[in-house]
Amino acid sequence: MVTIANTEMAAAWDGPEGEHWTRHAARYERASRANWQRFLDAVPIRPHDTILDVGCGTGRSTRDAARISASGSALGVDLSSRMLAYAREAAEREGLTNVEFRQADAQVFPFPDSAFDLVISNFGAMFFADPTVAFTNLRRSLRDDGRLALLAWRELARNEWLTAIRDALAGGRQLPVPPASVPGPFGLADGDHVRRVLGAAGFVDIGLDEVGEPTEFGSDAEDAFAFVSTLGIAQGLTQELDEDSRARVFDSLRRTLVEHDTGDGVVFGTSAWLVTARVGGRRTT
Repeated sequence: MVTIANTEMAAAWDGPEGEHWTRHAARYERASRANWQRFLDAVPIRPHDTILDVGCGTGRSTRDAARISASGSALGVDLSSRMLAYAREAAEREGLTNVEFRQADAQVFPFPDSAFDLVISNFGAMFFADPTVAFTNLRRSLRDDGRLALLAWRELARNEWLTAIRDALAGGRQLPVPPASVPGPFGLADGDHVRRVLGAAGFVDIGLDEVGEPTEFGSDAEDAFAFVSTLGIAQGLTQELDEDSRARVFDSLRRTLVEHDTGDGVVFGTSAWLVTARVGGRRTT
């Protein structure tokens, strides 16, 4: 039985959000590939590392880490059973034998002590109900020379890919701004909050470097519209509109996508943190 502390997130990710990500796995992976490549360029993964990937989703990050750590191994954990099933199938297709996927809530899962050299996350660690407890649990799973590296979104206003979609779908309404430092996409947006959480969890040498590679939503505007119009944010922001209002805001969304059609894909700006840290000294707990 899977022990879950983050029940609201589990309901979404082991439900409709996870289903959508699985159906559109190739699109999501393409959308995040530039920032993920920045991560791979910046974070040393050694050939023998034992790696834990938190919030691994459909598993691209775990599989990439396993390929680099050819003499080591990679374990991907996520709340979504459907996304993990996709990840396992993809690993099997790719012939990877040093990778494993497990449904788990990383905040409370009893990982073995000192089991991993490196904990990573590709936009999967912002959703913890109690991030200090979660990162303390992850720190416990790391060896004394263990390292942490993750990508997390900076605040909403810096992320054109989201502000442009929200503005298009607002239809003249004043939409609430998702708060930083609470469970959700912007749970690690505030750098001072990140430093406090990781410091309290036992990490040192905490670094935050901005990365901001473009994200692509489709090959052209119509291709992008077919995807973006089905996103949870698009459906959620329009579900209470009447038919005419809904049609108007989706026309606005289509125009926004046309404006961002470069001829080589529909591209928006992003802003994220690359967070790095290491275990602080020898531990007694």
